[in-house]
Amino acid sequence: MAKTLSHNINYLWRLAATAISFACFGLGGVLLWLVVFPLLALLPGDRRRKACRAQTMVHLSFYAFIGLMHRLGVMSYQICGGEKLNRPGQLVVANHPTLVDVVFLLSRIKQASCIVKASLWRNPAMRGSILHAGYISNADSQTMIADCAAWLNGGGGLIVFPEGTRSVPDQAYRFQRGAAAIALAADCVLTPVTLTCTPSTLTKNLAWYRIPPRRFHLRMDVGDDIDLSEYRLLQPHSIAVRRLTQTLLDYFTEQRQAYEQHRN
Repeated sequence: MAKTLSHNINYLWRLAATAISFACFGLGGVLLWLVVFPLLALLPGDRRRKACRAQTMVHLSFYAFIGLMHRLGVMSYQICGGEKLNRPGQLVVANHPTLVDVVFLLSRIKQASCIVKASLWRNPAMRGSILHAGYISNADSQTMIADCAAWLNGGGGLIVFPEGTRSVPDQAYRFQRGAAAIALAADCVLTPVTLTCTPSTLTKNLAWYRIPPRRFHLRMDVGDDIDLSEYRLLQPHSIAVRRLTQTLLDYFTEQRQAYEQHRN
């Protein structure tokens, strides 16, 4: 009886804490858009320097958001290999199990751009960050690849989810070729990051209020860089992109299988 009551109280608290967290996220996004970013834009500097300042502000706000969810008891987290992040011209590729993956990654990367869906440009909680931080639209694939390569070659960091959307639980990954095309176009540092969430929550098509029976644990494992030298020699270019995409797919599939074996 007491155990059931304690469980129900904990569930209701985490449900309320989740609502508080996302409300703060939305309000914070609007505040950044209407107040903070316009003030930052007044500081001197070219477009790239201003975008870097905005990215740093996004990093700090997401760091605070993850800290809020942790302190409210919604989630816990763990980071392995975080010292491999935050290098100039680094392309981070990651799987995408939950809604908060990009928030978690950006909370640990001080300056990074992202590829965003065209629909997010109309989201008031995200519009300010997208406009001021120089995030890159996926509306046209060739333009997107060129913009991403230019950003990386200028020393900026970039996060890409090769799936293009959140993973579907218990289904095989389906990677698009954009991440590989960007890596080869920029000839950059390519670092895989594996994200796992236990128990699964905030997945594709799952509403935020469908919270798990206990607080979820988000883990970030930063892998070793993937050597691009063998792919640079392949011709035609489309073969190199296809092979590198398969390498990424194999890597993340093996990581997920290892995680599931360890969990069982």
